[in-house]
Amino acid sequence: MNANPRRIWLCADDYGIAPGVNAAIRELIAHGRLNATSVMMPVPHLDQAEAAALIDVSANGRRAALGLHVTLTAPFKPMSAGFAPLRHGAFPPHKDLMRSAMLRRLSPESLAAEIAAQMRAFIGVFGRAPAFVDGHQHVQLLPQVRDAFLQVVAEMAPKAWVRQCGRARGARRLPDSKALVLDILSMGFRGKAERRGLATNPAFAGAYAFTAAAHFPDIFPRFLTGLPDGGLVMCHPGFVDDALKQLDPLTTLREHEYAYFNSDAFPRLLTDRGVALANPSGGGGKTP
Repeated sequence: MNANPRRIWLCADDYGIAPGVNAAIRELIAHGRLNATSVMMPVPHLDQAEAAALIDVSANGRRAALGLHVTLTAPFKPMSAGFAPLRHGAFPPHKDLMRSAMLRRLSPESLAAEIAAQMRAFIGVFGRAPAFVDGHQHVQLLPQVRDAFLQVVAEMAPKAWVRQCGRARGARRLPDSKALVLDILSMGFRGKAERRGLATNPAFAGAYAFTAAAHFPDIFPRFLTGLPDGGLVMCHPGFVDDALKQLDPLTTLREHEYAYFNSDAFPRLLTDRGVALANPSGGGGKTP
């Protein structure tokens, strides 16, 4: 290993979405293959036992940083009263939320109330504010949502860092329409976060097309291209179970990601690239 490796964050999203996802994330944390996970609160599979197991395996945030994964899209339901718009009693689908946000048709008050409700739920379950805050399906980057999101974080968790999704300069030459959209949306987000005094990760990676043809062992090395110290890689490892199938279309690829991170190839790649996972406790690791 390089004497001065780049220290990065490898964050597993969606803790709480299903028991199989929760178990896979905990296993990877226990094996030192992840150093962060973001937790969904308005979900059916974050009970006291699942939360306690995460607190235990993460050594209460010292082995893995625990963050809030703000959730505002279907099929999940709001935690606050009076949230709008709704679709059949649940949040709207992502494409509908995005359209409404772009047209500035969302209620800032409803957004802030819902994000605050999820923040209070996280603090109630874990006993402290999240180390970082991000958004399911990148909702934190959307117009109107980002203002409410940053307002709530600044008021309720001012020491938390927030996820921006702009790639490192060295990675922007790679053709990826999804990543390009995230680059553009992140420009305004970073500026607004800075004006509120909130830290952001210096660069982001992890977006790819969730198709049957995706071969994660070939995809993941690209995420390290140009990623600076303190950079963040998003991932979605998990075991597929009936609960996941009912709630999310991203299934089999979660098992492919888990298998890669649990393999000998993953730590070998980090060593070859001069990369290490940051230490959540701050000992030798860089936080944004």
